[in-house]
Amino acid sequence: MPETTPPNLADAGLEVRTYFVRERNALVARADFGELFVDYYLHLGATGIKVAPEHDAMFKRALAAFTLHCASRPRNELTAWTINFQRPLVNLFLTGDNTTGTVTGRVFDENVKEGPENLFFADVVRGTQPKRRSAVTFTGADPIGAAESFYGRSEQRGARYFQLGEEDFALLTEHPDCDLPWFRALAPEDVRKLDAQETLALLERRVYRWHCGCNQARMMEVLTPTMKQDPEALFGEDPKLEIRCPRCGARHTITREALEAFVGQAG
Repeated sequence: MPETTPPNLADAGLEVRTYFVRERNALVARADFGELFVDYYLHLGATGIKVAPEHDAMFKRALAAFTLHCASRPRNELTAWTINFQRPLVNLFLTGDNTTGTVTGRVFDENVKEGPENLFFADVVRGTQPKRRSAVTFTGADPIGAAESFYGRSEQRGARYFQLGEEDFALLTEHPDCDLPWFRALAPEDVRKLDAQETLALLERRVYRWHCGCNQARMMEVLTPTMKQDPEALFGEDPKLEIRCPRCGARHTITREALEAFVGQAG
């Protein structure tokens, strides 16, 4: 698979290329995630978020799996994954908007609900259609294994992820009449030289970047219902409070005066 990237795309963010494997009836999405991982670490540094090394490694694999999944989905789709692990006890949250080419997420390692099984939740909104949610159980502590279980049990089609280098990942998914013996027998070395062994048709080049879009106004929208019912429960004697974005974990400081004005304007 040729990896030459036009300069305008390279400057915009992470490029994910998707190809159709002719005569095998499978879709492949591939990208080198170095740039997106750097943006993720810059976000952690800017927000002062500390992530345990074990959870950090899990999140990076989840981010790669999620972004490749997004790139293989329709352009008018918004997707969110919540991956609940029991060992270690941690939740990984990821969300992406294909209309803007943005992805973000965070690690939740406090107050995680304990249960008998690992759970994978996928929420999807396509265009103006209502949100759809699916949930499956899975085993193990690998986000990529969790994503493959989601495909097999919820999407009802096979998916195989491959780590081809330190930050190079690929996703192959079944399409109708897929050559299943070939699909199931693929090894990483086969995927690395797929363009030499198979006939590939380039479908799309999509660019993704790390971006949440959270701001003071959105955080105040979250706080408004509680502010209307019980402002003392929010602030007590303090003139301000700190809230973390539920999507990316960024800190936002909200003053009581600003929130009162926001609620008043909202009616």
